[in-house]
Order: sequence, then structure tokens, then C-alpha cells
Amino acid sequence: MQASSKQLYQYPLHLIFHPFDGYWELKYERNQRNSLLIAFMILVLLVITKILHAQYSGFLINLSNPKYLNSLLEMLYVIIPVLFWCVANWSLTTLMDGEGKFSEIFMSTCFALVPLLLIHFPWIWLSLVISAQETAFYYFSNALAVAWTVYLLFVGNMTVHQYTPAKTVLTMLLTLVAMAFMAFLCLLFFSLVQQIVSFVVTIYQELVLRG
Repeated sequence: MQASSKQLYQYPLHLIFHPFDGYWELKYERNQRNSLLIAFMILVLLVITKILHAQYSGFLINLSNPKYLNSLLEMLYVIIPVLFWCVANWSLTTLMDGEGKFSEIFMSTCFALVPLLLIHFPWIWLSLVISAQETAFYYFSNALAVAWTVYLLFVGNMTVHQYTPAKTVLTMLLTLVAMAFMAFLCLLFFSLVQQIVSFVVTIYQELVLRG
């Protein structure tokens, strides 16, 4: 079956089980607009799954308190790592002769998240009926989903950028380092902004009190 004839809901499943063919189709054969739409849908569904997991999953696996759930933070926990990965990967591969465009990096990253979506969503409801001994199945499934996602990221990066396996591994490791550096810069920026705002408020209060 040609990539152009695959339905929207079929292609992500095709890709995660046949990643080399799937990512090749994503880069060279599929309609980029449709693929980008699917990527956004996957990201949105993963955000919804993350929020539902924090709100409704059983207490045996739920480490957060549903009473203090902040949906905005749960959304950021998904979106920010994806954006950091895409920006860091694009920045590095631009300097390392990578052939992938930013949109292709974003799409390949989102498609790699499908195993997390497929495995985590059922466990929201299964976690309500499992016993303490059966939580081992949850943690095994979670580890399987992460390993599957990492493998798909590897194949996606190798295909999108046309790298060798060794260069792909190196690029992914450097991307993680770049993400940590970006997170440090963001924290430093927000800390400086907070200090400036605090200084301005203090000056304002001093002027008001003296006036």
C-alpha cells in the first residue's frame, strides 16, 4: 500500500511497527501537511493522556495528588521537552550536515511518542483494578514504552538526517546535553526576571512609604 493511500489513523501504527519504511515515507513520499496534522494530533492526545493519568489513575501508581492537579503544568511537562528536543536537535544537526528540516524533526519526534500514548492510556483504567503485586506489569509496560520510543527516535533521526547509526547516537546524546543547557538558560532567565521584578516592587514600596 502506498503511503498516500494510508488513512490518518493507520499510518502512525504502520510507522511504529515498520519504522524504517515509515520514516522513509514520512520524509520522501507522504504529504507533509497531512503528516504535520497527524503529529499535532499525537501531541495533543499525549497531553490529554498525561492529564487523565494524573487525575484518574489508581493510587498505586499515581504519585501526584489529584486535588492539586494543574492541567497547565501537566501540558507543559509534555510540550516543553518535545520542543526542547526539536530545537536542540535542529540546532545541532544544522551544524553537523543533517538533512532534516525543523518540521521533519518535529514530525518524526511526535510519531516516536505513539507507543507512550498506546501503552499509557489503557493503564489509566487498568490501574484502578490492579493489586500491589500487579503494579510490576505497569512498570514493565512503562519501561517498554520508553524503550520503544527511544528506538523510534533513533530510527527517525537516522532517516531524517541521513546519518550513520554511530553519528545518530552521537547526535542524540549531544541533543540531550543541549536540552540541559537550554533548560539551565531558561531557569537563569526566569530567575533574573524574578529578581528584577522583586527589585522594582521593593523600590516602588519604598517610594510609596516615603511619600
